[in-house]
Amino acid sequence: MELQLQHKPAAHCENGTISNLLRYYGVEVSEPMAFGLSSGLFFVHLPFVKAGGMPMTAFRTFPGLLFKRITKLFGIKSEMRRFLSKDRAMKKLDEVLLGQKTPVGCVVGIYYLPYYPIEYRVHFNGHNICIVGKDEETGVYSVLDPVTIEKVTLSTKDLKKVRFTKGTYPLMGQMYWIKQMPEVIPDLKPLILKAIKKNCKHMAFQPKFIPFAGTNGIIYLSKKIRTWEKTMGQKKALLNLAQIIRMLEETGTGGAGFRYVYGAFLQEAAEKTGLDFMNNYSAEMTQIGDKWREFSYQSSKMLKKRNDEGLTFDDLGDMLEKLGETERDFFRRLYVDIDRCSE
Repeated sequence: MELQLQHKPAAHCENGTISNLLRYYGVEVSEPMAFGLSSGLFFVHLPFVKAGGMPMTAFRTFPGLLFKRITKLFGIKSEMRRFLSKDRAMKKLDEVLLGQKTPVGCVVGIYYLPYYPIEYRVHFNGHNICIVGKDEETGVYSVLDPVTIEKVTLSTKDLKKVRFTKGTYPLMGQMYWIKQMPEVIPDLKPLILKAIKKNCKHMAFQPKFIPFAGTNGIIYLSKKIRTWEKTMGQKKALLNLAQIIRMLEETGTGGAGFRYVYGAFLQEAAEKTGLDFMNNYSAEMTQIGDKWREFSYQSSKMLKKRNDEGLTFDDLGDMLEKLGETERDFFRRLYVDIDRCSE
């Protein structure tokens, strides 16, 4: 049995999977719109949480939140489950997929996906795929993976393995699906305005006693990065820097990439709402993405010992501090302009 759902590649896995699930029910939402309506742009630096032995830095909301937020916004009834038993997790997947004829989103670990080229495999437990069918004779599942060009397949054994990958973020067979659509899909304009205001609050209005999150977190990291060489030595400092670059450029869409996706959302939002000023914010957010990419470029030169300009960790701290202040100013101005339109 296979559900009729066309495969569409996407830049980011969770946005793409959400777009697939909604499209099955006739709701066409682009990848940038899915990200924006989910208020997905974020920043957090948690030195007390380790990923690969290094402090965790994230440039988007945590996996699973995007789906919860967008379905709540639309008034869609959905469900998300985790399991202690692998067999129960697979049984529930078949129950929803085959019994209810409903596509299912699954969060999996990338490293053991057999259709991924070996050079692309990393230990990242936050990849999203959409299960749309199963050959009950062979036990092979049909999969829409947003980052592949065509539809792919996974055996029962492989799917079970990637759903229960261990690590910093144990997956426990996490799956999610749409249970019931509302009778009428709400008008998009108020949803867009509400989602933008929420994202602005998360980024630029975090209280001072939460220094790790939003633009507070960027400035917090700018202070921490200046101390790395003194507190942990050059080798460990460079490893920490490599982790930041990895999260910026290699894991999923990456930090700069998420800024470009949000910029595309604001451009589409201007068209959907008729609020042309959002085009200016879209262009500005793209420029912010370019500045993050420049930070990544300069950091990688230091890491690879091609630092002709003689940049130091203090210089990188200055770049981050300016980025934090730029984003804080951006989101506060955007909030004020959107709030006027919401009245």
